Amino acid sequence: MSDRVLGIVPARLASTRLPNKPLYPLLGRPLIEWVWRRVEEMSVLDEVVVATDAEGVAEVCRAMGAPVEMTSPDHPSGTDRVAEVARLEKYSGFRVIANIQGDEPLLKEAHLAAAIDLVRGKGWEIGTCATPLMDRETRKDPSVVKVVRAQSGRAIYFSRSPIPYKRDDKPSLEELSREPFLRHIGIYAYTPEALENWVALRPSHLEVLEQLEQLRPLEAGARIGVAVVGAAHPGVDTPADVAKLEERLLELRGAPGGKGKE
Repeated sequence: MSDRVLGIVPARLASTRLPNKPLYPLLGRPLIEWVWRRVEEMSVLDEVVVATDAEGVAEVCRAMGAPVEMTSPDHPSGTDRVAEVARLEKYSGFRVIANIQGDEPLLKEAHLAAAIDLVRGKGWEIGTCATPLMDRETRKDPSVVKVVRAQSGRAIYFSRSPIPYKRDDKPSLEELSREPFLRHIGIYAYTPEALENWVALRPSHLEVLEQLEQLRPLEAGARIGVAVVGAAHPGVDTPADVAKLEERLLELRGAPGGKGKE
């Protein structure tokens, strides 16, 4: 059977920290357009579609030529939205589904490829990525999700707390530049079966405590592979994030051959 990869970008308007996030302007263009332009040219994806429950987002997508699927407004997470699209008959030929966050306009193709390769090339049910924490403030920040993995690359736990805990001393900056001190990058690849198994589960106790939905399949015994990759740009959650990102996009535009890409 084909191992073609379908990329799905879930986009919802109900963000609390950044109202109407997919339509929020960056340098005069909606955030969802930056994300779409970023991923549509990625060779690791055979097809990309936006999944949304908002007609305003759908109109923007159609205007720029992006395929869009309307989904239920009742989904509790982007994963559920991705699953609704993935189970449509027109996408039944794809053997790997990539969940691409709609708030990361500087997503690196190498990172997405690493997550996909865990599923397509190495036999994991679910693949995701992590990058070294690098500094103490990031380690303490509860908005930054940390992950610990086994020697095999299997995820052991995700947390908003600074894990692993170093009992006798604070980790040095040199230690924070490598494993086991890792920051999770919220992109996922799944087999269609693993994706369906994920959304069929009820929210778990640990998921509710940490407010991290990836703990649901992990707690249920799913095998989640974690690829360690290089530095990653943060996503967009607040107006302050927007200002920082606009500065970075302008820098990239000004670089030789730059068009907002790296």
